[in-house]
Amino acid sequence: MVTEDFEKETHMRKILEVILSFGIMLTALVGVIALLVVLPWWLLPVLVLLLVVWMASTRYGHQTRSVTWIGLSSLTQRLGSSSVVVIGIAGVVGVLVALLAMAEGFQATMQQTGSEDTAIAVRAGSMAELNSVLMREDIMLIAQASGVKKAPSGQPIASAELIVGASLVKKSNGLDANVEIRGVGAHVWEIYPNAHIVAGRLFTAGMNELIVGKGAHEQFAGNDIGATLILNNQQWKVVGIFDSGDAHDSELWGDADVVASVFRRGSSRSSVTVRLTDADAFDTFKAALSGDPRLHVDTKTTRDYYSEQSEQLTRLIRILGTTIGVIMAIGAVFGALNTMFAAVATRAREIATLRAIGFRGLPVVVSVMLETMLLALAGGVLGAAIAWLVFDDYTASTLGSSFSQVVFAFKVSPALIWNGLKWALAIGFLGGLFPALRAAQLPVTTALREL
Repeated sequence: MVTEDFEKETHMRKILEVILSFGIMLTALVGVIALLVVLPWWLLPVLVLLLVVWMASTRYGHQTRSVTWIGLSSLTQRLGSSSVVVIGIAGVVGVLVALLAMAEGFQATMQQTGSEDTAIAVRAGSMAELNSVLMREDIMLIAQASGVKKAPSGQPIASAELIVGASLVKKSNGLDANVEIRGVGAHVWEIYPNAHIVAGRLFTAGMNELIVGKGAHEQFAGNDIGATLILNNQQWKVVGIFDSGDAHDSELWGDADVVASVFRRGSSRSSVTVRLTDADAFDTFKAALSGDPRLHVDTKTTRDYYSEQSEQLTRLIRILGTTIGVIMAIGAVFGALNTMFAAVATRAREIATLRAIGFRGLPVVVSVMLETMLLALAGGVLGAAIAWLVFDDYTASTLGSSFSQVVFAFKVSPALIWNGLKWALAIGFLGGLFPALRAAQLPVTTALREL
């Protein structure tokens, strides 16, 4: 009975030791991955320098250098299996960086729209201008509010604008897509000083004439200068092209009164945008509108308004990109595991010989990890380079918050490239850790019998 109890106790102790070891290893893995996620770019050269110093000044470092050199020199003999790691990780990084570049480009386009010294008012509770309706009385009260800058003529610099949708054909696929038509007021050029005519001329007030944003002109067919568009069963003539360098490049502009008449909106408008006396006047302007019981509007600076319009889609794209990246990364990790386990098996006799003549387990672990991380880094650099060459400044369009196309350019920033490289290093770490531990723990006698 005592023997049985002792055996049970021993068995439970072994189980607890295994669970504890697994917990420690899992915690270490999570810690390293978390470190890689938050790793700033400048810390990587520091870590590399410390590794070089360690390899040059310590006994274990010398052994690691020797084992690593032997492993790297045999890469040409394992070119096929090694390329699986490089190409797999390159695919993960390329797809991840491309999708995140789409989100960053869209967000940058929206965030650079507007300014701190202009403000927009829409109907309270409206998600976007397209859902907002302001009547003539609202428009007059908003334009006359405190904080609005006056023109030399004494009139407030305000543009009551109407947003409607129209269908144009995309050049890329020949399919119809919604485009935003913005009916603007006389002070529009003072509200949006970055916008300017780059070809043709300004539309004539009271006429069915439009000017086309540069981005819309590049993405959609049939809107060259002199072209005629049929919108709401009426003919419109394209007379000019403008460039604002922001989200308004995706729009077509015309006289607000004409747009309202053609689309049967009467005297209503979607929003009122005003120029403030200065950025500090926004609080005064907002307080004036909030304190008027005749008004029920939401007010933001134009910079804040357009930034918020981008948040939902940007978040969705990033979640989608990260999810796809994780799925692909799992496949790349298994590819790296298979490759490095095969490499360790191929080099089993060589590793056993090194162990027999005095090489310790640590240099073996570090050398296998270094080999995997270098392969992963090569894949990361390749994937990031392809994403940068193909997608940086690539112009595309997608549905914005008003269910109309927003033209923007992909933005492959250094921060995105660095994030992609961190993903590559994390995959290399996971893919090389277990083969490295196996190589270090393999009994010398067992290893010498392999192959």
